[in-house]
Amino acid sequence: MKNSPISKICTVTFSPCGNVSDVAQFLAQKLSTHLSLPVETYDFTLPRQRTKDFIFQATDLVLVGTPVYAGRVPNKIMPYIQDHFQGNGGIAIPLVAFGNRSYDNALIELRNLLEHNAFHTIAAAAVSTSHSFSDQIGHGRPDFSDFELLHTFAAQICSKLSGPVDRFSSDRCAASLFPPVDVPGENPPTTYYTPLGVDGKPAKFLKAVPKTHPDRCQQCGLCATKCPMGSIDEKDPAIITGICIKCQTCVRSCPTHAKYFDDPAFLSHVEMLKQNYTKPAKSEFFL
Repeated sequence: MKNSPISKICTVTFSPCGNVSDVAQFLAQKLSTHLSLPVETYDFTLPRQRTKDFIFQATDLVLVGTPVYAGRVPNKIMPYIQDHFQGNGGIAIPLVAFGNRSYDNALIELRNLLEHNAFHTIAAAAVSTSHSFSDQIGHGRPDFSDFELLHTFAAQICSKLSGPVDRFSSDRCAASLFPPVDVPGENPPTTYYTPLGVDGKPAKFLKAVPKTHPDRCQQCGLCATKCPMGSIDEKDPAIITGICIKCQTCVRSCPTHAKYFDDPAFLSHVEMLKQNYTKPAKSEFFL
């Protein structure tokens, strides 16, 4: 974009199963093409990547993405975003990926976190993806149509930026030119989605942890290196040493399919999702 006030595009994602990262990278590349700007990629999925502050400038366009857990930003990650992201007047686009059910209050929560940390949100997206619990829920998402919508969304963002380009010379201007993007949800968010079982009653599986087939596990340690909470013992992957957020990364990454969940309440919830949320949900975009 000629005379663009933006110097670079950044993606910053928490993406245990990769869906959030895929969406953010695709959108960033389309924006890069439109604006002729470089893209910098940051990840805070692993514990070792959450040891520093992410500090941005007024000339940055920042895509911040997380998955939706129980209708909100993952509660074990939210404090890190709250305490370690500094916008300094930068333009931000909150992105959430939801597993074909609903994004509930996650998008407005992420928007609020970014606005509180001196970002100016000008657009937002909630993209339906395959559910981490089962490929039968949201199978193949995001699909061609989702990526086409993201392509169009990138062009719309650039059009929004091009209008005030001559007046956009400081974060003070950005604040007045770009009020917080309007997104649906409870404001401020106070409730979480309650997982249900096939009987329609709350399914309580907070303490569920992955199990390991001893005859399949080759002690490769891949699950331990990929756990976003650092909760799998590197020497003995059958031992869970900390919090499990049920992201399924260990299950999905195991080359011998040694990891699994057998908690009855968890399995009942997964079955409920299969019964009720196989119809493709719509991705939604806001400007």
